[in-house]
Amino acid sequence: MLEAVLETLTGVGLATSAGLNAYIPLLILSLLGRYTDMVNLPTQWAWLENGWVTGILAVLLVIEFVADKIPVVDHINDVVQTVIRPTSGGLAFGAASSSETVTVTDPGSFFSGNQWVPILAGMVISLIVHGFKAAARPVVNVSTAGLGAPVASTAEDIMSVFLSFIAIILPVLIIVFMVIFVWGAIAIVRRRRRRREERLAAQRAAPPISAQDGSTLDLWRQTRGR
Repeated sequence: MLEAVLETLTGVGLATSAGLNAYIPLLILSLLGRYTDMVNLPTQWAWLENGWVTGILAVLLVIEFVADKIPVVDHINDVVQTVIRPTSGGLAFGAASSSETVTVTDPGSFFSGNQWVPILAGMVISLIVHGFKAAARPVVNVSTAGLGAPVASTAEDIMSVFLSFIAIILPVLIIVFMVIFVWGAIAIVRRRRRRREERLAAQRAAPPISAQDGSTLDLWRQTRGR
């Protein structure tokens, strides 16, 4: 039972990482599977260890690393990544749930016979994380005149690397991160809702434009009459 939980947490952590950066978790799985004993990929996922796949993932990571730090370009990148990040999350979860790691010695026991379940779960998790990331970035850009884009992007990349390694080495900590993420998501939603209500209240309190125009016209007529 414990291994099933750890197996699931490993997949959740890598899928969450993919929601922040599509290529970091896959590249880490590729490198660890190819050059270390920390991850032993099964036959159906052995393609991740291929040198060409590793190189392509590295190139794509560099492209996203640069694009995500340029205002406006980062928004276009997020639109494109709406498909790529969930796909990456599905692949990362699927590969992780089938692989031996330093904490999981009997992989696939929880998802045996239903290998599509971790892939689908990873896609959903990555899409949710990507959605919050894509929604938050325009706010950061507007509030900082674009200066916050590289800072936010760098923080997301660091978090993606951290989550990927933690998911493989110490997946129990993913529970802590998920609690923090849910708390942060709720806080962001409440803050945006409060700001929306404040704007609506301010609009209701302001006099109608037509009334302002009428007052101005009456004053002009009175002045002309004098």
